[in-house]
Amino acid sequence: MKVLVIGAGLGGLALARRLVRAGIEVGVRERDSAVETRFQGYRIGLGPDAERALRGCLPERLSPLLDAIGGDLAGPGRAVDTRLTLLGEVPRQDEGTLFDRHVLRHLLLAGMGEHIAFGRKLDGYEELPDGRVRVRYGDGSEELADVVVGADGMGSTVRRRLVPSVRVRVMDRVGAIGRTPLTPRFAGLVPGWSTVVNAPRQQLFLGKMPFRRPPAEAAAELAPDVVLPGTRSYLRWVMMIPAEFAGNVAELEADPVAALAVLRGLVEDWHPDLRALFEDADLANSGIAALRAGDPVRPWPTRPVTLLGDAAHPAPPGGLGANLAFLDAELLGRKLTEVRDGADLLTALAAYEARMCGYAAEALGYAKETFKSFDELRRNAPAV
Repeated sequence: MKVLVIGAGLGGLALARRLVRAGIEVGVRERDSAVETRFQGYRIGLGPDAERALRGCLPERLSPLLDAIGGDLAGPGRAVDTRLTLLGEVPRQDEGTLFDRHVLRHLLLAGMGEHIAFGRKLDGYEELPDGRVRVRYGDGSEELADVVVGADGMGSTVRRRLVPSVRVRVMDRVGAIGRTPLTPRFAGLVPGWSTVVNAPRQQLFLGKMPFRRPPAEAAAELAPDVVLPGTRSYLRWVMMIPAEFAGNVAELEADPVAALAVLRGLVEDWHPDLRALFEDADLANSGIAALRAGDPVRPWPTRPVTLLGDAAHPAPPGGLGANLAFLDAELLGRKLTEVRDGADLLTALAAYEARMCGYAAEALGYAKETFKSFDELRRNAPAV
């Protein structure tokens, strides 16, 4: 059995690692030309089940390194106004263990070079009479597989062909996201697990990514064959802005300098420490983008093509998608291993899809309720 995974994100790599360990032939095909081509995101919090699934796809020898590059938070959250006046305390929400997406992706790539090809943009696929799938790439090349897994994100090319009824919609707000080095000044803005700055037009969410050890240094000592980025601890900030206040979002997405200028204009009367977040922001890793969310995905007629992660359940931002992707990889890896041992392929894939769609629908419902609570908080924000 040969499995082709389209997309080298966290979920696709986690699945590929599981299949390699199970002795199943697998290839990962990524449209980007290299791992550093495109920014890969910020911190995520992995709950116990997702972290267990992550650990299950890594060799035991990398467990100490995974421990070292995680992060912890303690204490309650708080809500403040734009002058940092305390509005109230928010009970601590257990986000699990914190990881940086980019660092984690490098760890999942370690040792997988022979299975991964960059610069392979999917052009399309077709199912053949013998049950296999022919995959076509933008460079004109083709490849045959017994199973194709679309792990190619919210804008999934695979999903658009497999389940064309699912729509991804632009939300009624714009997201500004970035990071600023975690100096003592900025660490003081988040004394607990999170701080929300509440204003009538915007909401700014602050959270720390405090690595237990600097990732590059930890890798050099604990697993010298693994090369991790030199990312240092940072404060991650997310601002939600009604679309009418953000200007031309399409232009700002491609111009971080202009995006940060817009943000500085929006907070010009805020507390100096908050303004400094945008003045000292990491320019290469900060910007403005439209926020998107997808329709719930229900089980589809099972084919030798399936979906994983945001391709399967397009989630709004917030780290939820990473948790689901690791759970998907664990479940699908188990089902494909059953096929290796003699189970029927389509029966195994149908069982995966039914269960995955079920828990994803629950999680997406929770995400929608969370966004509603953000809106209620903003409507009740005091004018400053």
